Amino acid sequence: MLRLCGEAEDKLAQELIHFELQVERDVIEPLFVLAEVEIPNIQKQRKHLAKLVLDMDSSRTRWQQSVKSSGLASNLQPSGAKADALREEMEEAANRVEICRDQLSADMYNFVAKEVDYANYFQTLIEVQAEYHRKSLALLQNFLPQIKAQQEAWMEKPSFGKPLEEHLAVSGREIAFPVEACVTMLLECGMQEEGLFRVAPSASKLKKLKAALDCCVVDVQEYSADPHAIAGALKSYLRELPEPLMTFELYEEWIQASNIPEQEKRLQALWNACEKLPKANYNNIRYVIKFLAKLTEYQDINKMTPSNVAIVLGPNLLWPQAEGNMTEMMTTLSLQIVGIIEPLIQHADWFFPGEIEFNVTGNYGSPLHVNHNANYSSMPSPDMEHGERRQHEQARRPLSVATDNMMLEFCKKDGLRKIQRYCILCRLLAECWEGAGRVLAGCWVGAGACWFSRKGEVAGG
Repeated sequence: MLRLCGEAEDKLAQELIHFELQVERDVIEPLFVLAEVEIPNIQKQRKHLAKLVLDMDSSRTRWQQSVKSSGLASNLQPSGAKADALREEMEEAANRVEICRDQLSADMYNFVAKEVDYANYFQTLIEVQAEYHRKSLALLQNFLPQIKAQQEAWMEKPSFGKPLEEHLAVSGREIAFPVEACVTMLLECGMQEEGLFRVAPSASKLKKLKAALDCCVVDVQEYSADPHAIAGALKSYLRELPEPLMTFELYEEWIQASNIPEQEKRLQALWNACEKLPKANYNNIRYVIKFLAKLTEYQDINKMTPSNVAIVLGPNLLWPQAEGNMTEMMTTLSLQIVGIIEPLIQHADWFFPGEIEFNVTGNYGSPLHVNHNANYSSMPSPDMEHGERRQHEQARRPLSVATDNMMLEFCKKDGLRKIQRYCILCRLLAECWEGAGRVLAGCWVGAGACWFSRKGEVAGG
């Protein structure tokens, strides 16, 4: 960009030089002769004429006084010689005045006769200026498409707060850069991190990572030690989109689908809504949901069940165009959104069949794995045995939905819906407090009780 703009400015400077040289040759030099030679000569003649007129008046006055004196004293002695001398002096002065006046008149007539030529110099000036501006405009119009093409070809543009379609069009991607970058890094270093997406990161780390993602420059090794900052950046990107990933247009359809009591019909309605998403939104929501489903495979370690993930990430994937107050958002809308996101995660392979390559661009290496929890080595790997894998996949089938054994037992008891509602609300509160107080909050359904842990301090509820 600097090179292109520098070339444009250099061409403009050359045009300016040619313009100034032509103006000096065709306009300034002729006008210089007029201003510095002809007009000063006329002014000099006028001053000389004024002096000669004064001299003539002075001579006439002396001659008149001499004649008057000669008339009064004519009886004493003749003074004709003196009067004649003064008369001759007066006549000579008058003659010089006449000659100077004629010369001044001739110079003035010559000046008036050249008036058309002088006016033509100013016309030439305007014409030269017009030609200069035409050439400059043509030059700029020639360079401007190249500059615009260079700017449009620049892929590393800020992505936070920008429309998804605009970012994808500019970068030539199918998956938004912050989404791919964060997901790929989390796959390498954050899948077993307890409370991922729930625990608030360091504000300074989050700000730095968001700025790095906006510049499309991310040090994978640096952030591999702080998966919570990566998760926070992903949440921030999704929330700062002008329109949610699941779109405002389909918001009512998503909500209506979540309100269907029959599970099979509800899942079918959610699938229908997925199919209506624009291509860019569909590709990215598929990418995110597939990742979240993979994340929940480690739920025994990271404590992030599909329900927990839906609670902390749901409001970042779907929200109403005209949001209500915080209470309404927490109690009504968020609960419905959780009811949308949770089945999408549980049945990700049904909603979005097929495998997915998370490292789409292949730009992210695999940093050295860092154990962030001491009990990683004692925890099982997600690479299950064949029988366990089959049972796991069956649990995610939409037509025979199964939940945890604990949840099945509670389903047989009265008051489960009320307990679940309070538990989800508690987790929502914990999520809201997360950014301000960095509260580590967890919520589990068990024996009809909820508990919170905040920095190791237990408060029974």
